[in-house]
Amino acid sequence: MKKMSLEDAIRKRINEILDERKINLTALCLNSNLTPSTIFDFMYGKSKSPKVITIKKLCAGANITLAQVFDREYFNSTEDLF
Repeated sequence: MKKMSLEDAIRKRINEILDERKINLTALCLNSNLTPSTIFDFMYGKSKSPKVITIKKLCAGANITLAQVFDREYFNSTEDLF
């Protein structure tokens, strides 16, 4: 089985959060005080991994913790990027 990249794992988790909260990406960005382009560029591959502070802001917008974001087994088996 091919390992998922860290970027793909983060994208997958953001999509799960959107489904769990029944909101769209624009609403999550606005709730998080982030410009939609910040996240849209990442989600569509135009930029690399988001900074931790960006993920933390997304957490605030979704009313979850960082631990809840990364509490998925697939984060433990992402491919190494170094």
